[in-house]
Amino acid sequence: MKDFQAGENTGSIVSVTDKVRPVNIGAPVSSVQFLGDKAAFVGAEENVYLVNAQGDVSRVAVHSGGILCAITDGTRLVMGGDDGKLVSLDGSGEVKLLATDAKRRWIDNVALHADGAVAWSAGKTAFVRSGKNEEKSFDAPSTVGGLAFAPKGLRLAVAHYNAVTLWFPNMTAKPEVLEWAGSHLAVTFSPDNKFLVTAMHEPALHGWRLADGRHMRMTGYPGRVRSMSWSAGGKALATSGADTVIMWPFASKDGPMGKEPAMLAPLQARVSTVACHPKQDIVAAGYSDGTVLLVRLADGAEILVHRNGSAAVVGLAWNPKGTLLAFATDDGEAGLLEL
Repeated sequence: MKDFQAGENTGSIVSVTDKVRPVNIGAPVSSVQFLGDKAAFVGAEENVYLVNAQGDVSRVAVHSGGILCAITDGTRLVMGGDDGKLVSLDGSGEVKLLATDAKRRWIDNVALHADGAVAWSAGKTAFVRSGKNEEKSFDAPSTVGGLAFAPKGLRLAVAHYNAVTLWFPNMTAKPEVLEWAGSHLAVTFSPDNKFLVTAMHEPALHGWRLADGRHMRMTGYPGRVRSMSWSAGGKALATSGADTVIMWPFASKDGPMGKEPAMLAPLQARVSTVACHPKQDIVAAGYSDGTVLLVRLADGAEILVHRNGSAAVVGLAWNPKGTLLAFATDDGEAGLLEL
C-alpha cells in the first residue's frame, strides 16, 4: 500500500469529498452518534445537534453544562454531564431526565444494554437501572474509568485503577475481579462475549480471555488509545493512537495473543477516532489533521472522505443500516456522506 498524504497526492486513491454534505454545527463537538437515520452531533456543552439526511440542523438543549459522555443504541441517546444529570434524547427531539446524582457529582461514564438497562457512574460509584426500572449501585475501589455491558446476560464491566470488576447487578454473588496494574479507562466486550479489552492511561491496551482470565497485552502505541471499534462480526478490533489504524485480530480462540496487528491507512498524522461499518469489513478513520478515510479491511484500499487542513476529527459514526457516515472535527466542522 502506498503511503498517502491527503491533499497532496489525491490521485493515488478514490475521493468522495464532493459527495459529502457539509453540516453547519457552529460549536465544538465531543462525539457523533446516530438515532436511526438522524445524526446526533453531541456538543461539548449543553446541546445536541440533530441532523437529517438533507442536512437540516435542529438544536436540542440537554444539559446545563458540559456533556461528559454519550452513547446510543440507535433509538435513544443517553448522556451524562457535569450538572450531575443523566438524560436521554430520542430522534424526535424529546429529552427525558433519567437520574440526578444525589451529590451532584459529574456523570462521566454511561453504557446501554440491549434489553433497555442503562448504567452510569459518578466518582467511585456505578449505577444500573434495569429495563424494569429497578436501580442498584456498586462502589468500586477507585474512580470508575469506563463501563460496558456484556452482550449476553446482565453483567457490567467496571474499569478502575489496577483492575476491571465484573458485576452482576441481579445476583448476590461476589463480583469477579480481573487484575492488571495501571489505570483502566475505556472498556469493551468482544461481540462474541469471549474477550474483554481496556484502554490504559498509558499508550497500551490490556485484555483478558474471559474463559480462563488469560492476559493479553497490546502495546507499541505512540499515544493513548482513545477510540476502539469492533469490526462487523467482531473478528477484529480497530483502534486509534498511532499514525495508522491498528487492527487487532480476534477471530481465533486465542484472540491477538502471539499475533501482530494489521496496520492500515498510514498518514503523517495520528488516528484520533475509528468507526467500523456495522455490516461490511470497512473502517472509517479520522485523523488529527482533519483527514477522514474509508478503509477496506481485506486489502487496505482507501477512499478519501475529508481532506486534511482542519482540526482533529473527534467523532465518526455510521447509521445502523450502514448507509450514512457522519463526522465532526474539534472546531465544529461536520459532514454527512450517503453511501
